[in-house]
Amino acid sequence: MEQHVRRKRVVIIGGGTGLSTLLRGLKKFPLDLTAIVTVADDGGSSGRLRDDMDIPPPGDIRNVMAALSDAEPLVAEMFQHRFKGSLDLGGHSLGNLMLAALTEITGDFSLAVREMSRVLNVNGTVLPAANQLVTLNAELEDGSMVKGESKIPAYLQKIKRVSLEPHDVETLPDTIKAIHNADVIVVGPGSLYTSILPNLLVKNIKKALLASTAKKIYICNLMTQAGETYRYTAADHVQALYDHIGEAFLDAILLDKVEIPQNIAERYKKERAWPVEYDEERLGQLGLRIYKEDIANILGEAVRHEPSKVAEWLFEYAGGLAKDDSTQLYF
Repeated sequence: MEQHVRRKRVVIIGGGTGLSTLLRGLKKFPLDLTAIVTVADDGGSSGRLRDDMDIPPPGDIRNVMAALSDAEPLVAEMFQHRFKGSLDLGGHSLGNLMLAALTEITGDFSLAVREMSRVLNVNGTVLPAANQLVTLNAELEDGSMVKGESKIPAYLQKIKRVSLEPHDVETLPDTIKAIHNADVIVVGPGSLYTSILPNLLVKNIKKALLASTAKKIYICNLMTQAGETYRYTAADHVQALYDHIGEAFLDAILLDKVEIPQNIAERYKKERAWPVEYDEERLGQLGLRIYKEDIANILGEAVRHEPSKVAEWLFEYAGGLAKDDSTQLYF
C-alpha cells in the first residue's frame, strides 16, 4: 500500500517584489505554501484606495496572488493590468480595484483575499499580516520621526527603529495557525524596514514566531538599499531583525556565492546601493548556519534572486535534503 507523504509546510513572510518573485518559483514544487504579506504600503494605487476606502492597501497582496495563481495567463494579466490615461482610474491596477470592491461587498478584507484567491486558483494561502489599517513609522538616527512607509526611504538617513501604529494591532487566527504548523519559516528577501519588519512587528506574529519550532531561515538581500540599508552587511540585516524582535530567532541564512560583476556593482553605486557584504564571522557569532548557493541572476543591469534556483534549494532544505556544505562558525 502506497504511503502518503505529507507536503512540507512552508510559511514565507515579507512583501514587495522579493516575496512575489520567490513564490513564483516555489509554487512549482509540491509544498504547502502560506504567504504572510505586509499591509503597510501607503503609496501609489494602494495608498489611494487605503485613504479613499479606509481599507488595508491591496498592492502587495495582489502581487503575491498573481505570483501564486494558476489561472489562465490572460486572466492573470488582466488582474495585474494598470489603467493609464484616465483621471480617475489612472495608476490603479484592476486587481487592486477588485480587492477593494470585494472588501466593500463582504465587509472584511481577509475574506475578500480568500474569495479572490479562489477565483484566481491560487496555489497556496495568502494572508494579510493584519486585517486593518496600519501605519509604519520610523525613528531616524538624528532622532526625527517619519510617518508612512512610502516616505521613509526618501529621507536617505540611517533608520534607528520602525514601529506600527496602532502598536497593539493583531493578525488573523489563520496566520498564527500557519506559523504554529510550519516546518520551515522563510523571512525575506525584501526591503528590510518597509517590507519585512512590518510583518514581524505585529505582536502576535512576533509571539508565534518566537514560539514556533519550525526551522527559520533568512534569505539575505543581494544589494543594499538607499534610504533603508545603506552599506549594511548581512549581519547588520540580521541584527536589525533581532533588535526589533527582542531576541535571536533565526536558524540559518541563505547567501549568494557568486560575486556580482564589477560593472553592475558600479552602476548600483550611482544609486547609493552596494552588494551586501557577507561578514561570515559576525554571522557565526549570531549563531546562524550559513548556506552559500548560486541563487542570483543578472537581468540587464539589475541583480535579482533567481526564483527557480532559490525555490529548488528551499524545497530540498524543507525536505531535509539540502547538502550539508554549510558553514557553522563558533567563537
